[in-house]
Amino acid sequence: MFFLQALVLWTPPPPFFPSVDMCIQMGMALLYFTRVFVGNPEKDGHYFHLDIDTGSDLTWIQCDAPCTSCAKGANQLYKPRKDKLVGSAEHLCVEVQKNQMTELCESCQQCDYEIEYADLSSSLGVLTKDEFHLKLHNGSLAASDIVFGCGYDQQGLLLNTLLKKDGILGLSRAKISLPSQLASQGIISNVVGHCLPSDLNGEGYIFMGSDLVPLHGMTWVPMFHHSHLEVHQMQVTKVSYGNGMLSLSGENGRIGKVLFDTGSSYTYFPKKAYSQLVTSLQEVKLTRDESDKALPICWQANFLISSLSDVKRFYKPITIQIGSKWWIISRKLVIQPEDYLIISNKGNVCLGILDGSSVHDGSTIILGDISMRGRLIVYDNVKRRIGWMKSDCVRPHESDQKLPFFQG
Repeated sequence: MFFLQALVLWTPPPPFFPSVDMCIQMGMALLYFTRVFVGNPEKDGHYFHLDIDTGSDLTWIQCDAPCTSCAKGANQLYKPRKDKLVGSAEHLCVEVQKNQMTELCESCQQCDYEIEYADLSSSLGVLTKDEFHLKLHNGSLAASDIVFGCGYDQQGLLLNTLLKKDGILGLSRAKISLPSQLASQGIISNVVGHCLPSDLNGEGYIFMGSDLVPLHGMTWVPMFHHSHLEVHQMQVTKVSYGNGMLSLSGENGRIGKVLFDTGSSYTYFPKKAYSQLVTSLQEVKLTRDESDKALPICWQANFLISSLSDVKRFYKPITIQIGSKWWIISRKLVIQPEDYLIISNKGNVCLGILDGSSVHDGSTIILGDISMRGRLIVYDNVKRRIGWMKSDCVRPHESDQKLPFFQG
């Protein structure tokens, strides 16, 4: 089971210790990334900062193959070796290409990939294999060969976020994802958990494996299975703002889906639910500030806003109810105002829920980082369930268990 500590970007991580760093860029957007050592430590190994993304399948690093379009990045470009390239006939290549834009080429000597993200950014490259170095709590080291992408052509808004990181750490349920590969090698059970701190100056963590999953206190719901998408999502029956119901875009407007995506800074609602939410927010006793471009909807107050605690009384919680007529007890995920609001650079309070009509399939609620902070969230891909509980995100003591984690 792998463990990663979270530190704020401007605090240097301890030598040879893992970190999930936070930075603020692109307005008030948060990016959570971890420091991973890839390659041979005695030859060509280097650290890379990878964006933690539960909504992505493939892990990829910007690389010099040579690079057609790469951002500056946090570290130097990864240099692939020809003898480590993944062939087009290998099973992970087939897995990657069946759900991506690149056409299958059985005669090709290398495995090409092309990914397009929801914001129309993209990454183009080839699959390669190299050592991902893992450090155990007892101080010993281990290395595992992992297949990942060598991205030599990145396009779109993605290039802006790559100023502080070097690529993406894919944590979905797909066979190509990092946890799935580690599980297939018998290193961990296929379980991923993360705890993103509510306080930007606080600490959090992410782990892989089942050892840190609490035995008590978790709310568990079935993981919704999709035949084509290996993402972490659940079915919901009701969504409300305060006491007012919001429409779902599922069958007869009564069944919807929620996708957990740490690669998204904000939360997205389907168009009708978003419109109803915006209408409900007209009752907020603050003044709309159209000049603030941090997010589409911002309010200003006639007093200084120093924290969300100063304004959360003007807003109501959003409740996502999970259940069906077959369940004796339904489950609820309550998103408090501080879980969907931000304070802009102008000192206004802004709505961190956006119109998701053009995101994913347009009918799914995308739960982004902003609405997952202050909770331990676990994706148990073995038992096909998702769980959560409120948490201060203080990492477990090193003496609690013998835990392997990323060297960082």
